[in-house]
Amino acid sequence: MPTKEYKEFLFEQLTDSEVAAEYLTAAIEDGSADEFLLALRDVAEACGGVGMLSDMTDLNRQSMYKMLSESGNLTLTILLSV
Repeated sequence: MPTKEYKEFLFEQLTDSEVAAEYLTAAIEDGSADEFLLALRDVAEACGGVGMLSDMTDLNRQSMYKMLSESGNLTLTILLSV
C-alpha cells in the first residue's frame, strides 16, 4: 500500500489557512523560538515558498531566506508583516 511522505502530507494540510494558523499557534505556545521558525518555514514552503511569501509581504526575497534560515535573525516587525 503506497504511503505519503510526512512533509508532503504536512504541506497539503498547511495550504488551508486555518490549519496553518493552528500549526503556528501550537508551535509558538508549545515550543521554542527555533521550533516556531521551523513551523514558519514549513508554512512558507507549503504556500509556494519563500519567494511567494516575499512577494506577498513586499519584503526582499534574499532577506527572507536569510531571516528564515536556522541562523537567521527574525525580528518582530518582520514577523508581523509575514
